[in-house]
Amino acid sequence: MVRAALWLESEVGEGEIFSKRELREAFPETAQIDRRVRDLRDHGWRIDTNREDPSLRQEEQRYAKRGDEVWLPRRGRTAAKAHLTTAQRSKVLADDDHLCRSCGVAAGDSYEDGVLSAQLDITRRRVSNLDGRVEVQLITECNRCRVGGRGTQADLAKIIHALSLLGPLERQIFARWIRDGARDFNGIEKLWGRYRALPAEARSTVESAVSGPGNSDGKRAR
Repeated sequence: MVRAALWLESEVGEGEIFSKRELREAFPETAQIDRRVRDLRDHGWRIDTNREDPSLRQEEQRYAKRGDEVWLPRRGRTAAKAHLTTAQRSKVLADDDHLCRSCGVAAGDSYEDGVLSAQLDITRRRVSNLDGRVEVQLITECNRCRVGGRGTQADLAKIIHALSLLGPLERQIFARWIRDGARDFNGIEKLWGRYRALPAEARSTVESAVSGPGNSDGKRAR
């Protein structure tokens, strides 16, 4: 792993692309050199594949960002982190309803821009508990959110505090969302969503209807 890190630094360069063939040719005597490079991610190194960066070809990877200096004493020691078993992956996926917990997309669904379809993976999220202790917990995320969410840390104390500020009715609604595993939108929220999806000319027609006689609010709808 250390030799792979030094090769990325000296031969590839941060932000540059390398192929699996180039990697294997650089380490012909090392079995599973791909895994040694993946191990660098446990030390904060960002190595993107075409799952994270659609511009890459299947055989290409990008050395996106350097992490810990693993060639220094103690820096190269991997923290206690066992590889997930199939049973563990299945349990996390089931607990998360087989959905990305960041954006709600399911495996195989197309993103709104239509560039590619979603792939789900199990990632690790840092969580600050109520006692201030930080631990790593498993969560399901899609290939896009997994990249954008790197370094994210959830703060349970802040969430619980915000929850305590809700009124009784809001707490009941929030509790129902938790129980149902989904947020239900009321009529006006659904209507707002339909309005936002209209072309500009059609939105103007709706705006005229809202701002017409009998409506005291003359502000422009956004």
